[in-house]
Amino acid sequence: MSTSARMKPTLKPARRPAAVVTGTSSGIGRACALRLAGEGYHVFAGVRRRQHGQALVQEASRNGGQLTPVILDVTDEASIRTAAAEVADSVGDAGVAVLVNNAGIGMTWPVEAVPLADLRHIYEVNVFGQVAVTQAFLPLIRACAGRVVNVGSIGDRLSLPFGAPLVSSKWAFASITESLRMELRPWGIHVVLIEPATIQTDAVKKVKEDAERVMSKMTPADLELYGETYQAMTRKAIERASSGSDPDVVARAVLHAARKKRPRTRYVVGKDGRLLAFLAGWAPDRLFDAMRVRLFGLPKKFGAAAQPVNGVAR
Repeated sequence: MSTSARMKPTLKPARRPAAVVTGTSSGIGRACALRLAGEGYHVFAGVRRRQHGQALVQEASRNGGQLTPVILDVTDEASIRTAAAEVADSVGDAGVAVLVNNAGIGMTWPVEAVPLADLRHIYEVNVFGQVAVTQAFLPLIRACAGRVVNVGSIGDRLSLPFGAPLVSSKWAFASITESLRMELRPWGIHVVLIEPATIQTDAVKKVKEDAERVMSKMTPADLELYGETYQAMTRKAIERASSGSDPDVVARAVLHAARKKRPRTRYVVGKDGRLLAFLAGWAPDRLFDAMRVRLFGLPKKFGAAAQPVNGVAR
C-alpha cells in the first residue's frame, strides 16, 4: 500500500438533520414521519406505545430511512422532558432541524352540553401540550436555527356546528403559532402553520365511535334538543372525511416547510381547503352560516326548533 493511500482520510457519512414529529402512531403524523425519514432526516417519532414505534422503524427502514421512536405524551411534562433529553443526547451540538407539532385529538359536542372536563382535555392536548413540547425542544432548534412546523386545521379559519371544542382549540393554536413566529425571528427560526382540510385518516372511524360516545353521555334533555341535528352533522362529516385527501399531502407540505429557505407562513392543504379558506375570508357571516347549515344538514329556518308542534311550543 502506498504512503498516499495510507494517509488518505476516511470520510465519515454526513449526519442526517434531525426532525422531531409528535403523534406519529397513525394518520398525518405517521405520514409526516415516514416522508421526512425517506427524504434524508433522522426522525425522532413521538409515540405513546412502543409497538407503534417499532412498526414505524420497520416501515422507514424498508425505504432507507432512519427513524428512532421516542415515548412522548404531550400531556405529561415528565414524558416531554425525558423525550427532549433523549433527543439531545443523540443529536448533540447539531441540534434539531425541524420540530413538527402534530399530536392532537378531535371532539364534537353542542356547546350547551359539553362536559367541561372534556373541553379542558382537548385544550390540554391541542394547545397546552403543543406549547410544552415547543418549550422543551426550542433550545435544540435554536442550536442550528431550525424551524417549527405546527399542524393545525382549516378549522382555525372557520367554525363548524358542534365543532367548537376542536376548532376553538385550533384557533388558539393558530394564534400562538403567529405570536411565536414573530418572537423567534431574531434567531432566524421560521415558524409555519399547516392547515389541513378534509383528510382521510384512521380518525374517520373514530368520528363515528366518538359520536356514539357523545350521544351516550348526553342527558335526555340534551338529546331532545340536539340529538337529531347532531346525528345529521355526524353523518355529513363522515361522508366528507371518507372521500378526503391522502395524509401524504400534509406530509409533503411539512417537507416543503422544513426545506424551503423562506417557507410560507401558512400552507392550506387537502380537499376543499382552498375553497373553504376563500369562503371564510370572503363570505359575510350570515351567508357563510347558511352555507354551513346546508352543508351539515341543520334546520334551514331560523327559529325552527321553537315553532309549536300540535299547538304546543317546544
